[in-house]
Amino acid sequence: MNRRSVLAALAASGALTTLAACGGDDDSATGGSASSASTTSPSGDGAFPVTIEHKLGSTTIEAAPTKVVTVGYNEQDFVLALGVTPVGTRTPLGDYDSTKRPWAVDLLPAGGIPSVGQAELNFEAIAAQGPDLVVGAYSYMTQDDYDKLTAIAPTVADVVPAGQDASTTAAASWQEELAAIGRALGKEDEASSLTDDVEAEFTAAADANPGFKGKVVSVVLYNQGYYALDATDPRGAFFLQFGFDANPVSGSLSEEQVVQLDTDVLVVLGLGKAEFAQNAAAAQLKVVTENRTVYVPSFGSDFAGALGFSSPLSLPFAIDAAVPSLVTATDGDPATVPADL
Repeated sequence: MNRRSVLAALAASGALTTLAACGGDDDSATGGSASSASTTSPSGDGAFPVTIEHKLGSTTIEAAPTKVVTVGYNEQDFVLALGVTPVGTRTPLGDYDSTKRPWAVDLLPAGGIPSVGQAELNFEAIAAQGPDLVVGAYSYMTQDDYDKLTAIAPTVADVVPAGQDASTTAAASWQEELAAIGRALGKEDEASSLTDDVEAEFTAAADANPGFKGKVVSVVLYNQGYYALDATDPRGAFFLQFGFDANPVSGSLSEEQVVQLDTDVLVVLGLGKAEFAQNAAAAQLKVVTENRTVYVPSFGSDFAGALGFSSPLSLPFAIDAAVPSLVTATDGDPATVPADL
């Protein structure tokens, strides 16, 4: 999936649109909320200097950062989860109102966090915040953007997933992203502890629902066409952490190819049941007719937002929301209908 396709999918999915922002126009970069945010001083438990490897090279951070700008699509949540309020962040591309996301509302400053761009980054707004660290660990950052950002402050670009080289277009897991951001902030131990906590919630949900294990799940996103998500996409990976197996089919699908989604469970992002069934092939899938399909009709819902962020803050919220519908989808009774998410 190239960068243009990724950005289109992000924009469609409201919070994969996740994206980093809690309000404010670009010209709010010098507003009052910045001063309160800029006083955040991470109390690092890591040693500095520290070097972070990423897809565009490596970045050395000499001392614990005190003014952090996030420029990717979910990093704001990761930084907030580690007790740091960004002084600037990227505005979401889609429709989800991330300023009211329930899993982070208590951590967001009352005036919001100043915006440093949306579809395109506003480098002047970034520089105006005087950052000592720019975090773009899930940003699909270009070399040109990276060069401009490193002229402002040390910049961490996209994290390389385990087992991949720097040329990969695959996103790192939330665990890998959290580990990298934790090291960059001098909060490695806190990041590790937080990882354990969130993984324990997935484990508890899987243990409480052994019917999930071994069942094949398909996750398809609709954005002017069907796109089957694989395990390298955070939204697809979410469901695998309950013990489901992945459908090996991924990528763009024609209307006729949706038959390849007829697995034990299907999750449809961006369409409700009626809209999905307008495709004759989709309407005839057993996973649809036997009510083993979970629909996420709107990218503006809190669940869609939580799934898009796929962060240590949003994942527990998404787990609580998704499990009841997944239980219904796997109960073997065609008469029960999973609730929309």
